[in-house]
Amino acid sequence: MKRYILSLLTLMMVLGTVFLTACATPPPTQEITPSPPPITGEKPPEEVKPEPEELPGFPLTIVDDLGRTVTIERLPQRIVSLAPSNTEILFALGLEDKLVGTTDYCDYPEAAKAKPRVAGYLTPDMEKVISLEPDLVLAESIHKKMVLPALEKLGLTVVVMSAESIDTVIKDIALIGQINGKSRAASQLINNLTNRIEAVTAKTKDLSAAQRPRVLYVCWHDPIWTMGRKTFINDLIWKAGGVNIFANDFEKSRVVSLEAVVAKNPQVIIVSGMATSGNLIYNSIMKETRLAVIDAIVSNQVYRISDANLIERPGPRIVDGLEEVAKFIHPEIFGTAK
Repeated sequence: MKRYILSLLTLMMVLGTVFLTACATPPPTQEITPSPPPITGEKPPEEVKPEPEELPGFPLTIVDDLGRTVTIERLPQRIVSLAPSNTEILFALGLEDKLVGTTDYCDYPEAAKAKPRVAGYLTPDMEKVISLEPDLVLAESIHKKMVLPALEKLGLTVVVMSAESIDTVIKDIALIGQINGKSRAASQLINNLTNRIEAVTAKTKDLSAAQRPRVLYVCWHDPIWTMGRKTFINDLIWKAGGVNIFANDFEKSRVVSLEAVVAKNPQVIIVSGMATSGNLIYNSIMKETRLAVIDAIVSNQVYRISDANLIERPGPRIVDGLEEVAKFIHPEIFGTAK
């Protein structure tokens, strides 16, 4: 009996040792060879790396929109923008970190609101401008008579934008890109904008005179302010498939009488206006009894632009304005605007 118990205990010890060894020693790992990818004849996509910008040689001499020859001594590091359109171009080119001063009206994109303010639209604070130590100031033609001479007297480098057409807006984007070592970024932006412009003009360029509605653009109502032929808005109306009724009468912006509007008899009216003033202008036009006889009122073709800045600022968003106005003028071609 003792011999039996001893044999049993010995067997249990052997089995326990085997069990513990099995638990303590992990099973050998089986190496799994991954299956090769299926052969499709296509190469795997390559990672797209942005190409580094090639800086222009400095000093760089350019000609701005006023025909002024300006020399940029070195790559700008501190830029002051005196127009919302210039600010929008700078942001679109990725130059916001170099933007040290803007105007009270620079509100797009949202980040532009956080930049220091140095100016109203016509009256920059020269002390603030000087304190920011800019090596480049981007101005607009409206600053030509008073502000530009004052800035130049202070020894500041000033480049002036003066867009008289959408093509000039495109050229200004290229110029700002060149000055700031962002020519590649400017080219990419320009290609995108140009493709969108051509998508509109491909459908309007062959329209006959009879197929182009007479268009009145209104940016104020009491009295009525509109635009003449040497303006980017005039060009926008033409590219959108209309004809500006005052294109042959004057060059820039001007007040026109109600009588002149009635005589021109516009078929389409485009209303602009900052903030809520667009509603004010629209309502005034619609309620003006002396305009009740014109075709645009009779056929209910008076349109308010969704955002005045799309049509009033000669920056990248001008193409948004073009696309919207094309829908106002030719809904049968482009569909109706939202």
